[in-house]
Amino acid sequence: MKLLRSGILLLALILGLSACDRPPAPQSAPAPVAAARATIAQAPYGTLPDGTAVEAFTLTNGAGMTVKAINYGAIITSITVPDRNGRIDDVVLGFDSLDEYLKGTAYFGAVIGRYGNRIGGAQFALDGNTYKLAANNGPNSLHGGLKGFDKVVWQAQTFERDGNIGVSFTYTSADGEEGFPGTLQTQVTYTLTPKNEIAIDYRATTDKPTVVNLTQHSYFNLGGDGSGDVLTHELTVDADRYSNVDENLIPLGDPVTVQGTPFDFRTATAIGARIDADDEQIHLGGGYDHNYAINRAGPGLVRAARVVEPKSGRTMEVFTTEPGVQFYTANHLDGVRGKSGHVYNKRNAFCLETQHYPDSPNKPSFPSTTLRPGETYESRTVYAFGVQ
Repeated sequence: MKLLRSGILLLALILGLSACDRPPAPQSAPAPVAAARATIAQAPYGTLPDGTAVEAFTLTNGAGMTVKAINYGAIITSITVPDRNGRIDDVVLGFDSLDEYLKGTAYFGAVIGRYGNRIGGAQFALDGNTYKLAANNGPNSLHGGLKGFDKVVWQAQTFERDGNIGVSFTYTSADGEEGFPGTLQTQVTYTLTPKNEIAIDYRATTDKPTVVNLTQHSYFNLGGDGSGDVLTHELTVDADRYSNVDENLIPLGDPVTVQGTPFDFRTATAIGARIDADDEQIHLGGGYDHNYAINRAGPGLVRAARVVEPKSGRTMEVFTTEPGVQFYTANHLDGVRGKSGHVYNKRNAFCLETQHYPDSPNKPSFPSTTLRPGETYESRTVYAFGVQ
């Protein structure tokens, strides 16, 4: 009888359990959210006065980063990336239309060639021959001359491979163009990765001895285009030496130590901390416009610089195979009207132009920029974006 009574009591207890008392039924795991697919879009961007059509290429990686480039000057017109709160902003300066790029003089976002930076006296000697160039920067030749690679139409081809997307630009620079010897076959490739990196690969060959120094001239503001100056951006440059310059911004000789100078960014320092220092080199550039000799133990890709924008949390690291990087603080912007009606003024951006040193063709002790038939010029730079 006791056993029967206990069994009835146990059955009553089981039947009396409420739904909230019962253990939850097993549930299947939620379906994973698929990552957004990387895409490439192509669209008309305008027409040159001679009727040549210009195209725009928009690369989107599905991780919040978009890069837009046009085949005029291989110009990067836009780079959008998220901040620490997910807000998307354009972090490079530029214009809204082709006509504005045709009139502009600041090299916004362009590929620079055949020789980036300055060649002193607008001439150089190679194999016993002297080559005279256009003097478009006082007595110097600057950024390839009067019509450098920033002012020509490139052929373009998009691609998708290994999870990356990109666009490859090619241009043939004729023998004697802007005074440079040799027909130069040039290729510049922009690759957007899922890690919010843009890799820039340069390649060139020649049929005569010549000099080559290619770079990319984007003006960055990690607070967003039109957000004001970059003086609170915190910069680290992985370089113990920089090039001090003469009154024409031509290196005086081999790079010298940054120790004890306003050019010491070996630890993170606000760009504006010493930009108005009572220093002759700062005065000559009107701010920073100097080459740094990147620390490296050998060839290959090494970090050149890191920038942090404290308010947004955006970060940018620069890696390169080049020996130098030109740090420039947009010292000559003066009321330029840019994208979305924004007005760009002095120090509203910074440039980190990876390169061989300025005036290398006239400085035998500098890393050589000479390219000969049968050789291939190859260089890589990566701009990697993130948040902290």
